[in-house]
Amino acid sequence: MSKSPRPNSGLHPDSLLAHAGGGFDPATGAVVPPIQTATTFVRDEDYAPIRQGHIYSRDSNDLYLKAEKLIATLEDGAESRLFASGMAAIAAVVRSVKPGGTLLVQSGIYWGTTLFLRKHCARNNIALVEADASDFDRIHDEVSITKPDMVWLEVPSNPYLKVADIVRISKLCKAHGALLAVDATAATPLILKPLALGADLVMHSATKALNGHSDILGGVVSTSDPDSEAWTFICEERQIAGAILGSFEAWLLLRGLRTLALRVERMNANTMALASFLETHPKIDTVLYPGLPGHPHHDLAKSQMTGGFGSLMSIQVKGGKEEALRVAGSLDVFQRATSLGGTESLVEHRFTIEGDVTSVPENLLRLSVGIEHEADLVSDMEQALSSI
Repeated sequence: MSKSPRPNSGLHPDSLLAHAGGGFDPATGAVVPPIQTATTFVRDEDYAPIRQGHIYSRDSNDLYLKAEKLIATLEDGAESRLFASGMAAIAAVVRSVKPGGTLLVQSGIYWGTTLFLRKHCARNNIALVEADASDFDRIHDEVSITKPDMVWLEVPSNPYLKVADIVRISKLCKAHGALLAVDATAATPLILKPLALGADLVMHSATKALNGHSDILGGVVSTSDPDSEAWTFICEERQIAGAILGSFEAWLLLRGLRTLALRVERMNANTMALASFLETHPKIDTVLYPGLPGHPHHDLAKSQMTGGFGSLMSIQVKGGKEEALRVAGSLDVFQRATSLGGTESLVEHRFTIEGDVTSVPENLLRLSVGIEHEADLVSDMEQALSSI
């Protein structure tokens, strides 16, 4: 007779990931969890659920619970909640700020977040303040003056790869009664754990490195305080508003998480090698990557990030829009597409994507570095730069 899986919370995160957070399926012995497609669950003659907690699939889904428990463990948090997309997760967090409140958001972050926050705050009578969070003195002054209900950071930021001091900002937020939410998508929980650094909430677009295969939309929010008013709201927002992940997508996310440690290790190594190569290239003006000793926030990044600095970087090509587009168009291994964190390396001309929303430089290319062989990535970038 087979035994039930033993508790494995003491395992290294790499081992937890390899087993998708919890051994085999007790019901069948399968090493891969089944996909539950049912939307509703039967009750007994007394109208009690056949299985406690399984009523309707908006929340009652073993795949959600399994993935959420695994991610919460990776985050050193208490609970996590999956959402239908990264933006759905962001929206749930931001909606915890009530009309008439104030939201302080880091400037120069993902353009989709910036655009949503501007529109959401304008429609709901929420004061929106944008400030460079990598400048602690600026953030200190803004928090002290505006008394925000929430501070929103993105660490490292996309596409400028700036690093905000989460520890100092969290202390500042607590002193002024503000919640601190951190989007750590570009880092993954294996590199950066904002909750352990004092954040109240941490968000990831699971579309990116958590899944890692560019084939699902998903988001996740985690907390270390499941009894907080904000977390209660976020959980209710997920359940009642219905911004849930599909069962198949949750299964794909768990499948992707199994290889997260290996992918992150390879992508970090590739990115560091590529950044080091490009830093001294005569046709590159600037390499934006916190792993480089010359990056203005390198020491801070080292103190907050472990096991690497992530797989996202940006470069500014010498010249302007024409030169940047020529380089992007000459790449063969790097694919020209919008996203990050996948197994394949991607290049994106940010001005083309977000020029009407932010003031991103026309010569900036954002690179999401994948798991290809390091030499192929360096060679591809070298031949593309020879086109200008």
